[in-house]
Amino acid sequence: MFKKRENVQEIEEGILLSPKFDNDGLIPVVTTCSKTEEVLMQGYMNVEALKRTIETKEAHYWSRSRKQIWHKGKTSGYIQKVIEIRIDDDQDSIWLKVDIGQGASCHVGYRSCFYRSIPLGKIDNARNIKMRFEEKEKLFDPEEVYKGEENPTKV
Repeated sequence: MFKKRENVQEIEEGILLSPKFDNDGLIPVVTTCSKTEEVLMQGYMNVEALKRTIETKEAHYWSRSRKQIWHKGKTSGYIQKVIEIRIDDDQDSIWLKVDIGQGASCHVGYRSCFYRSIPLGKIDNARNIKMRFEEKEKLFDPEEVYKGEENPTKV
């Protein structure tokens, strides 16, 4: 589907897309909000998910647990509209900049999947590290949105 990876010069400095998928056929994807630049989520794509994302201008990912393509927001209504796609220097990681309006990207109901922070400093007991919620309110109720569907937490 995409150009075959032939040499480092072409991959790092060329103009043709030659993504490197891992042994499972996946490439990691970091997704950020195009307006606020906050990190919304991290997921994976296979060849078909990347192709659909490019063609539809809406984010599609590969669910590793369900072993199927996942159109982000299809159930919740918070479709990720792709504003820009970037790929890193050796073409083995993708960055999506998306517009979710006032919506959410996290299946738990928060705007971002990165809604908690980990405290910094000396660790006395790693089993007792308490995280802090940076997002206080959910934008939707996952029990209501996903009722009757397979658990979307497994991605």
